[in-house]
Amino acid sequence: MRRRQFLSILGSAAAWPLTAHAQHFGKVPLIGALVSLSAPHPFADAFRSGMRDLGYVEGRNLVIEWRYANARFSRAVELAAELVQLQVDVIAAYHTPAVKAAMAATKTIPIVMAPAGAPLESGLVESLARPGVNVTGLSNMEAELGGKRLDLLREFVPGLTNVAVLAAKNDPFTTPFVQDLQNGAQALGLQLYPAMIGGPDELEQAFAAVIAARSQAVIVQPNFLPQTSAIVALAAAYRLPVLSSYRDTTQAGGLLSYSADHAAHFRRAATFVDKILKGATPGELPVEQPTKFELVINLKTAKTLSLEVPPTLLARADEVIE
Repeated sequence: MRRRQFLSILGSAAAWPLTAHAQHFGKVPLIGALVSLSAPHPFADAFRSGMRDLGYVEGRNLVIEWRYANARFSRAVELAAELVQLQVDVIAAYHTPAVKAAMAATKTIPIVMAPAGAPLESGLVESLARPGVNVTGLSNMEAELGGKRLDLLREFVPGLTNVAVLAAKNDPFTTPFVQDLQNGAQALGLQLYPAMIGGPDELEQAFAAVIAARSQAVIVQPNFLPQTSAIVALAAAYRLPVLSSYRDTTQAGGLLSYSADHAAHFRRAATFVDKILKGATPGELPVEQPTKFELVINLKTAKTLSLEVPPTLLARADEVIE
């Protein structure tokens, strides 16, 4: 009778669905993916692709617990705590707020920046060569491209003297992002107007302030991707060129975007997760920086704004949207 009961229990166990906890108990790696922005997000597909290239298949020999903070840092903190409670093996955190939230939740679980901006300035790592903590991964150099982005706008917009930056009040990445643009503006003899907002409901007010400040173009902080449609519509209403970090924003009606190859970075994050799962220590894995940056230009938007695309800029573009 006991043997029969044992076999019955064993059979029932074999029929259980493959939940995160069951797989984790069976030594299948459990990864927590914490994304600062909203779902659906291209990070998910690219990261899965990177893991597949390394031999991992979600649901077979890998479990990923996905969490999206919807651009709210307080929510990212809550979700990071959830992932720690699940006892994930690694947290892959996309964007500086997600990494900050993960760091606040754990000092022991490895955290992979997948990627993050300004890891040194934001206090995410001690150095790029030897992070020295439970964090490693990739820097997207979003806070190091300010001068280049301003220079691109100066080439595009005749007589450019004043540029606004749409930035988030409560994002830990905001300070280094805006400061880098401030340094670039000073070097190029431009004025920078920071339009700081606490949430999407303040967008209209922010654009009105940008116009009042006589800004001639707007640079958008990366965390506003979920508000792309609203931002592009307001920019069109005020006839303001928009420079962003995302091709999607340029496709939607922004003037141009300039950034690292996001999809390649997302896939590359998988290599850090793989190394850690195989025993590497995060603090000894050097942080990687991008070597290739993409320039995307929307010709239709340029025409709508009565802007002529300089031939030299057109020749340097990686993609031209017509």
